[in-house]
Amino acid sequence: MTEYPWFDFDQVDFVTADTHFSHARISDLADRPFATVEEMDAELIRRWNDTVDRDDVVLHLGDVALGAIQESLALTVQLHGRRFLVPGNHDRVSTATQSRRAIERFRPLYEAAGWTILPEVIEGTRGGYRLLASHYPYHGDSQDVDRHTSHRPRLDDGIPLLHGHTHARDRGPDGHQFHVGVDAHDYAPIPFAVIDAWIGSIPGIETRLQTAIREARQIINDLDSLETPGMNSMFYAHGYNELHLALEELLDAFDSPEPD
Repeated sequence: MTEYPWFDFDQVDFVTADTHFSHARISDLADRPFATVEEMDAELIRRWNDTVDRDDVVLHLGDVALGAIQESLALTVQLHGRRFLVPGNHDRVSTATQSRRAIERFRPLYEAAGWTILPEVIEGTRGGYRLLASHYPYHGDSQDVDRHTSHRPRLDDGIPLLHGHTHARDRGPDGHQFHVGVDAHDYAPIPFAVIDAWIGSIPGIETRLQTAIREARQIINDLDSLETPGMNSMFYAHGYNELHLALEELLDAFDSPEPD
């Protein structure tokens, strides 16, 4: 069964993270090639709109804007596309860094600027393959220690994860995680076709349906190996519950599209 809120990744055309609009120090901190914050903002908007059409769907994995939040969010109104935001630690709607009162105050500003706010970890399928997305990677940070660990995805169990946060300049994939931040991708959103190719290249990758079938068969084999006469009722109930969950996941998986 799914652990995080479900999201339809099949609708997404582009993915990005860590734009940091109006953040005066980010060019120094992340070694960006801009002389002023105004130059950076203008170039980020230009590259976004040169890449994304007005009808495209963009998934932004956090840290949209800093500085004077009303002014910096106002800049993002210029961005093309239908825009979803998975909050990062610098977003004023992040449960990792903001109080509930602050989130209630700032959420309308993001929505007025055209952002649809999502949970901080989302799960879904893309072409039948399971996928997670979060501002945070399974492991790694822009600092020496991994911060905000309580808001990161569960430990890496083989499900591909899209993330930002690290500001790493090397491109994309690292095991089961893929860094989509602008610092690694020419300061523009990247086509989801790039992610599709990466997912398909992961050794041993399974579709959600294939995983569900394999796990259901394993549970049945485990139950068949138990000695039924006089079996402890607790073990029987545990096995029944495991099988029930596996069958639910299998039925849900049948509703997910298989890859072409």
